[in-house]
Amino acid sequence: MPRPPKRRIVENLPEADYYKPAGVPLAGLEEVVLSVDELEAMRLKDHEGLDHASSAARMQVSRPTFHRILRAAHHKVADALVQGKAIRIHGGAYRLMGRHHCEACGGTWHDEAKWTDPCPQCGAETIVAAAVPRGRRHRHRGPHRRGKQ
Repeated sequence: MPRPPKRRIVENLPEADYYKPAGVPLAGLEEVVLSVDELEAMRLKDHEGLDHASSAARMQVSRPTFHRILRAAHHKVADALVQGKAIRIHGGAYRLMGRHHCEACGGTWHDEAKWTDPCPQCGAETIVAAAVPRGRRHRHRGPHRRGKQ
């Protein structure tokens, strides 16, 4: 039996968690499930333009693992675009990176530090949790939602 996958670091949750072709009723669409960590790999590599080593370090996985995650994500997105399927972003082995804010200097950063740690920019101990941008979140109720086009 294989061991469970290591939880990958994700900096932000996606703004939307469902995409579909315009003009096609959701009830008639097949869907591809893209995990949150696969979307994060695409964001780091394709949107931010980082190389594999930097992206893997940000997600705290090895380069070969990052490459496998990214390859799976690209395959799923290409399948959805070519075949006209919906894309649902859901699940995966990930943990959300903490986002911190220093009230003294106004600095904001992502890491897994505790709020009791001093600010890495000014050394002050006035650290608070910053809100993680989540956007509008929807619960997926299956392929038979009414009124969605």
